[in-house]
Parts: sequence; C-alpha cells; structure tokens
Amino acid sequence: MRAFACALAASLLAAPGGADARGGAASLNLCTDELLLLLAAPAQVASVTYLSQDPLESPLWRSAQRYRGNDGSLLSIAAKAPALVIDMGGGGRDTPEIARRLGIRTLLLPYPQTLGDVERSIAAVARALGRTEQGRVLIGRIEQLRLTSPARPADTIWLGGGGESLAPDGLGAQWMRLAGLRQRPLAANRVTLEGLALHRPAILLRSDYRGGQYSSQQRWLSHPLVARGGWKTVRTDGRRWTCMGPMMIGEIARLRRETER
Repeated sequence: MRAFACALAASLLAAPGGADARGGAASLNLCTDELLLLLAAPAQVASVTYLSQDPLESPLWRSAQRYRGNDGSLLSIAAKAPALVIDMGGGGRDTPEIARRLGIRTLLLPYPQTLGDVERSIAAVARALGRTEQGRVLIGRIEQLRLTSPARPADTIWLGGGGESLAPDGLGAQWMRLAGLRQRPLAANRVTLEGLALHRPAILLRSDYRGGQYSSQQRWLSHPLVARGGWKTVRTDGRRWTCMGPMMIGEIARLRRETER
C-alpha cells in the first residue's frame, strides 16, 4: 500500500492536472472505469475496460458502451495514445515504464481499504482530470452520509452466493454502517444455513450479483431457509459491491430508506 501511495503521489506531482482532451484518459481496471466515468467530461474518456460495458458487471454499462473498450492491458490502448492511463492495484509491473516511454502519464491507485481511501482515490482522479469540483461533490456526498448515519445500526448479515459475507471491519462493513447496518462477525466471513437458523439477524442484506444465472451459489440463495427465514430481507445491487467505490453512495442512501420502513 505504501508503494502504491508513493507512486500515486509521484505521478500527481510530476504532471499537470487535466487529461489532454485530444488524447483523453484510459482506464485499465473495472474500479477505475467507475471513477473515470463518474468524474470525467465525455471528451476526456478515451477507453474503459470491457467489464464495465457488461450489464452483469457494472451499473454504468450504458455510459461505458459509448467508449472504446480495452482488455485491461496497456497494449490494448496504446494505439489510441491516451494522455493519461488510470489503473488500480499496480497493474503489470512494467506498465508505468512502458507508458513513460510512450509519453503517457500513469495514475496508479491502491485498492481501497477504508472510506478515507475511497475519498482519496476520488480526489486523485479528479485532480488528474482537472475536475476537482466534481470530485468535491462526490466526497461531499460521502461526508453527508457520515454526518447523518443512524446512531443504532441494526444487526445485519450481508449475504452473497454460497454464503459469502463481509469482514466486520472491512470497507463493505464501513459502507453498511452509513446505511444503519452493522455487519455481524462471522467465521471466515461466511455464513452457513445452520448459522442462519440458530442466530437469525435482524436484517439479511442479500446481494443480487448475477442473480439470474444458474449456479451452485445461486441455488444456495434459493434454499427455503434463506428465502423465508423470518427476518427482514433487503436486496442490494451486487455490482456496486465489487469495487465499493463512489457507486455505493446512491445505494447506501437507498438502503437507508429501505431499512427505515
């Protein structure tokens, strides 16, 4: 994380803000696609990954399909000659050096571990694009959720396919807290059907990620105990939980309304 933070700071200090409208900015990661699509002016977007153009993976797929897709590699966007490449988690080890030789600026973001990390990534991308005001608006919405978060969060289990859940101190749980939900600690961050039967939560927050597909994980979610367990079940857009970035803002506001009913 320190290495990524240093790379981020260096890339921001070494180059002026604002992606050149002639070259635009390209994203090589689903999570940086989200940041680019939410913060950039349309003329600034050179390319996003194919994942963000898939309706099953991103709620921003309609916006993403307006732009050229890439496979997450620098090679797939080199011919487009973007002014800026944005990636997350480090990308390929040689990507920054190759991009430098091609005259392309790089912005490498760490995977966020906290809400503060999400805010810093928003600010970094906004500055690199010369869109600081748009960044301030998104960060302000997160701060507003913090200031108005319910004082007594409800005992909740976030439930994905196969019983997958979230760490009680992770980023997902931090977002849940803003909705008035407290993620229950679970062994290995998973829940069993027996555990649900014996220790029922007040709220079951059920992810609908790829819910229309037939799989063993989706069959688990169709078990009668999960479907009719006697608790309040609230569904959530599982695509937004993949990155847990600014696309969570609207979902958290919606979940707050749902759970307060």
